[in-house]
Amino acid sequence: MLTDSERFAFTAQRIHSFANTGNAYDATQTDEQITSGDALLILPEGVVGVAHCWPFAVTQVTGKLHGVQPKAHETLGDFTAAFNLTTADIEAAIALATALGFVVDPALAALVTPAA
Repeated sequence: MLTDSERFAFTAQRIHSFANTGNAYDATQTDEQITSGDALLILPEGVVGVAHCWPFAVTQVTGKLHGVQPKAHETLGDFTAAFNLTTADIEAAIALATALGFVVDPALAALVTPAA
């Protein structure tokens, strides 16, 4: 039998779906139910993003969301700390994009893929 710690040892990830990236961007600025770090899914444009005061895409296609350019020396932890996000926020958004077959921004993919 599972203990409470084992049963509830997860972090929920919220995903908000939109018709286009413009609507997603606007919603992050006005909808209080969307919190920083939530995933943004824009299926018609093939975009997955992360909610933030400047919402950004984790996919190569950005639409109206911002693109990001991590510094060459940054780790995923460094990158997320600069945005006051968690590594789980970025990893979940990238996992969603990957599961849907969207091309992930190579700079972000490099942060979550350990160097060989």
